[in-house]
This record gives sequence, C-alpha cells and structure tokens, in this order.
Amino acid sequence: MITLKTRLILASQSPRRKSLLKLLEVPFEVHPSNTPEIWPDDLEAAEAVELLAHQKANEIAALNPNALVLGADTVVILDGEVLGKPESPADACAMLKRLSGRTHSVTTGLALIHAASGRAVTTHVTTGVTFAELTPEEIARYVDSRSPMDKAGSYGIQDDTGALFVRRIEGDYYNVVGLPVRCLYELLRTSFSDLVEQPS
Repeated sequence: MITLKTRLILASQSPRRKSLLKLLEVPFEVHPSNTPEIWPDDLEAAEAVELLAHQKANEIAALNPNALVLGADTVVILDGEVLGKPESPADACAMLKRLSGRTHSVTTGLALIHAASGRAVTTHVTTGVTFAELTPEEIARYVDSRSPMDKAGSYGIQDDTGALFVRRIEGDYYNVVGLPVRCLYELLRTSFSDLVEQPS
C-alpha cells in the first residue's frame, strides 16, 4: 500500500496492535514503552488517551530520533467512567455485568512522533459498542478462560467468546481491537507525506 522512507517503531507490547499494524504491509520494529499508564483525571477521555499515547511514543522517539514512532492507548468508557484492565477475576466479572445489555464507547489515542524533524501528531478514534444481555454463566465461562485479564473493559471483540457478546458496533471495528488502521494510514499519508512513498 505505502512504503516508508524511514524506520517505523511501535512503542507497544500489545500483540493485537502488532498484528493490526502488519495490515499496512510496511516493515516495523517493536520497542515497548515503559511509561507508566497514569490516568489524568483532569482531562476528558479523548484528551487523556492522546496524552498517554504521546508519552509512550515520546519515550521511544527520544532514543530513536530518525525513526517514526507510533504510540497508542485504548480505553473503554461507560457512563463517563473509564474501565481499564481488570485487577482480578471478580473485577472482570463486575465489569462485564455492567456492560451487559448496554452501549459503551471505546476510544483509542494515536501519536506519531518524528523527533529529528520535531513533528508530533496526535488524534483519537471512538467507536460505540452495544452488548447483548449476558448470562452469569456466559460471564463466568469467559472470565475462567483468562482472556479478559489483559484487556480494557475485560473483553476482546476479537476473541471467540468476546465476539459473541457484541450485538452492534458503530464505527471502526479495528479501533475496538486496539488500533484504528485506517486513521493511522491517513495520518502517515498526510502528516508525514515526505516520509512516505505514495502509491501511484
């Protein structure tokens, strides 16, 4: 699709983001950020995920100034409250019970930084997700699989079971998985066009 004239680095250890980034068919490296994910309570969710994504990318960009560094952060929001990764199986069950039969939003912040040219671009994408009514047995079985334990909101839409919970989405499916690929593609082609060989 596109060819980059510089190194692309993903500042994340998420296997889901790594898999989705491969859809762009460009070589990239993975250098996970060690920046603590401290949620800034004084910011709106969209601003917060953009800030966290920028902090992650900035850490790696400082060590690799000639590379283009991608940072990302995804959160689930219900009734204005951020649902992060569950702290325990009981916490995961409680989150899924709250999400059952309701609509929540998933927001991902993206940051692209090219330190050598002093450029940093941040944005976010939000998708609405509506769950079906979940039975206690469905929730318990899913939590017992341990799949929810490393995911914001205690579910993965790409999981075999997690996919069965979702009745409807409004927006970008890949954003719910953890990386809005189309948005990223457009950012590369517009904000960093000098680093991209455009398709003819």
